[in-house]
Amino acid sequence: MQIRPERPEDIAAIRMVHETAFGNSAEAHLVDALRLQAQPIISLVADVDAIIAGHILFTPVTLMPHPDMKIMGLAPMAVLPSRQRHGIGSTLVRTGLDECQWLGVSVVVVLGHASYYPRFGFRPASTFGLTSQFNVPDDVFMALEMSAGILRGKRGTIRYHPAFASV
Repeated sequence: MQIRPERPEDIAAIRMVHETAFGNSAEAHLVDALRLQAQPIISLVADVDAIIAGHILFTPVTLMPHPDMKIMGLAPMAVLPSRQRHGIGSTLVRTGLDECQWLGVSVVVVLGHASYYPRFGFRPASTFGLTSQFNVPDDVFMALEMSAGILRGKRGTIRYHPAFASV
């Protein structure tokens, strides 16, 4: 398995991964919109024997009232159902977090499975005083400080790119 940045020739396969994994095209449309509208992005694929088996996307989010903090949102992430539970998603997450660290990102947030993301160090965002602009259960909105204590004294609401409103 090779984790690498997406290439233009991967776009159709990335759409298919999201449509297959989620059972609809909403996340695929979101990826397409974010690719065009959000910058900077981290878009990685898992290439397994020349097949795109997984995809992960990180895009900028804003902490209000601290808009100058460099924060990324992890979403969406998908792995072909036939390739799930083989470490592809975990490898995508770890590689993406390494990229975020390299880019100087302060915090990564995710709306995701409460039992999955803590293994990477994510904790409920509420423990840092963060809320989501979306009305979601506390245990599925999580944050990871890329440097311990970076959120100390910084409370507020995370605002996602407007494209997320369509999902």
